[in-house]
Amino acid sequence: MQLPRFLRLASHDMAIDLGTVNTVVHLRESGIVLNEPSVVAIETLDGVRRVKAVGRDAKLMMGKTPASIQAIRPLRDGVIADIDVAEQMIKHFIDKVHGGRSRLPRRPEIVVCVPSGSTSVERRAIRDAASNAGASKVSLIEEPMAAAIGAGLPVIDPIGAMIVDIGGGTTEVAVLSMRGLAYSTSVRVGGDKMDDAIINAVRRKHNLVIGEATAERIKIALGAALPPTGNAPTLVVRGRHLAAGMPKEITISQIEVAQSLADSVTQIISAVRTALENTAPELAADIVDSGIVMTGGGALLQRMDEALSIATGLPVVVAADPLSCVALGAGRALEDPDYRGVLIDG
Repeated sequence: MQLPRFLRLASHDMAIDLGTVNTVVHLRESGIVLNEPSVVAIETLDGVRRVKAVGRDAKLMMGKTPASIQAIRPLRDGVIADIDVAEQMIKHFIDKVHGGRSRLPRRPEIVVCVPSGSTSVERRAIRDAASNAGASKVSLIEEPMAAAIGAGLPVIDPIGAMIVDIGGGTTEVAVLSMRGLAYSTSVRVGGDKMDDAIINAVRRKHNLVIGEATAERIKIALGAALPPTGNAPTLVVRGRHLAAGMPKEITISQIEVAQSLADSVTQIISAVRTALENTAPELAADIVDSGIVMTGGGALLQRMDEALSIATGLPVVVAADPLSCVALGAGRALEDPDYRGVLIDG
């Protein structure tokens, strides 16, 4: 059934990269208009829960909230862990990209990215969250396909292309050809697991407890897939000393950080090798020519492309805009009729 004309004018179709760490929104004919943390602050007063802040404002509260406020990340490992909070977050972002709340009901068409390894139950939860947030139609697109389109790979041609999308909750590895995934695998290793590894390493070696925000800062500043070859850069870190129970300041080096991330890097490389082993010979021949393209925040980890190239013997390049590739690809699939065949309609 067609929506009334005035309702269509009040809404803007959009593609949403509903990420574990960040949510990126691509608006039809406007490009990326929002990129905010996937965090919601919930305040409980007299037994009643209400949303206090969403996105950037809510992330500032993480680890610093009183008992009445809880900063929640409604997505874990790339899928919805708390559907009610996820609905509130999606609704807030829809209103924000439209310029605020409206008296008219908004019923945009929404394309949402999902991990290739997500189950039918997890996909239904994402559809329900987007529908309850006000979507007139919800289509899904698998993250590696969206990342490949956003990175400019020839996914609609009979040419093999390989994408490695390292996100916050999952790493998606896929070989694509002719609008489909010839092979895909998903491992629940990403930025979050790397942060946890840094937290555990600092606690084990220095007896210091640090929070998620500090671990992320360490990862961005010193994170590396391979140990440094020359002088190792260092960073001053503050936290709570376990034995003394007092705040303390220490200095950590890139060597320590690289060692703490070694297990996560090994799991990602193992997933890529498995994908290559299961790729058809003709597609593998194409990948030898075109190489592997990396997207996602994890692609920015220092020397990750080098580590992957050493392990596979193939050329590895990082996409031009790795953080936005998935949202850009989903937006292009929404706008361009040539790519509509990659969408999974309900």
